[in-house]
Amino acid sequence: MQSAADSRYDIVARLLHWLVVALVATQFVIGWTMPGVHRDTRPDGEIAWHLGVGTALLAAMACRLLWRATHRPPPDEQPPLLRTVATLTHGTLYALLFAVPLLGWINASSRSWDITLLGFIPLPALSPPGSPFGHAMGDVHGVLAWVLFGLICLHVVAALYHRFALNDRVLQRMKL
Repeated sequence: MQSAADSRYDIVARLLHWLVVALVATQFVIGWTMPGVHRDTRPDGEIAWHLGVGTALLAAMACRLLWRATHRPPPDEQPPLLRTVATLTHGTLYALLFAVPLLGWINASSRSWDITLLGFIPLPALSPPGSPFGHAMGDVHGVLAWVLFGLICLHVVAALYHRFALNDRVLQRMKL
């Protein structure tokens, strides 16, 4: 049997995980409280914050994916069914954590909004100004954000299930 330390993700993976959690939580709070985006909406105030946090989230996810691709996770000693469900859930989380900000970026580009990383690194437009496709991606962005929220809730419930029902060490793997 391996020790608890052997079953934990490395410190970089854990820090990136919790950074993404903080950025997503911030993004949902901003998204819920910011004004609606309409034809003549300017990217000011909470909308500017939403764009900034979204690009930071995308950058953090790129770092996380790169780290995951170059570093082996600790062994997963879960039964095959739980391992399969976890793999599918995590894959879908990763996909949505990329797709939702990218769709927002496409929509912002269609509105001729400047997108920057960390407030000063300009990023290219992903759709032309006035693009009907880009505007439509704003609607998809909103729907998939709710799907992401639901999947995050499922992820949290699963972690609590492991902790309180199965009483295993799965939750300890990402503990800072």
